[in-house]
Amino acid sequence: MPEAPELQVAAEFLSERLPGRAVENARILKPIVRSVPYEMEADAVGREFEGVERRGKFLLFALSGNRSAVVNPKLTGGLQFCSSARRLQKQTCVQFSLSGGDDLRYVDDRMMGQFYYAPSDALDEVPGLADQGPDVLDDFGFDEFRERIKRFNGEIKGVLTRGRVIAGIGSAYADEILFAARVYPFKRRKALSDDELRRIHECSRQVILDAVESVRERVGERIDRKARDFLKVHNRKGKPCPRCGKAITKLRANRRITAYCRACQPGALFRK
Repeated sequence: MPEAPELQVAAEFLSERLPGRAVENARILKPIVRSVPYEMEADAVGREFEGVERRGKFLLFALSGNRSAVVNPKLTGGLQFCSSARRLQKQTCVQFSLSGGDDLRYVDDRMMGQFYYAPSDALDEVPGLADQGPDVLDDFGFDEFRERIKRFNGEIKGVLTRGRVIAGIGSAYADEILFAARVYPFKRRKALSDDELRRIHECSRQVILDAVESVRERVGERIDRKARDFLKVHNRKGKPCPRCGKAITKLRANRRITAYCRACQPGALFRK
């Protein structure tokens, strides 16, 4: 799943290339686009891209004339910026052909993501966009974080990935943040001490900032690439913990895979 680091790098890359480019042709190749109330293929032609913005796990594309495209790639989606002459992949769902001979494409081999085209002043109607908490890279203080998280009583990893307390964190980076904070991922929010909450708050932004740098170095112009070889615990089952050397544990619980170090993040999966 693309999370804040991958989407931040994509937003930066596209912000340098899209503004001023006009849409010469727009094609919906798979039925994934929700257009309200305009039909995108006809309505987008002739409009210029004006900006690109990331909000949590959404990318927002502003077009001239009060139009926006919004992408929530979820588990399997991604964006490509490439020559219009490049062969379309079978997983391409949306294609914008741009002035200057390039394409912006949305690819999604399992069609799990969401793509919206709507008036820019109606974006609050995009499901999930307005419900997010402050972005993980926003400079919000610990007191605000603590107040926001009080509303949730579940296990801390699930609380982080919901996006209501902090936006932009999915399963992979929740694992990394909780490892950095030395917090057991299945510990319930009510059981967390103020010290643990403070560590989570501090590590959230720093882990993502560090990851943005690592992703930026690895993907180059291939913004659809998932570069995660630098992660310390996620998807590293059986590898030595970079902190203590014990084997990383990976298990499936609550319909997601979680990786952590049992020695550095001690806790009991089942409460007595």
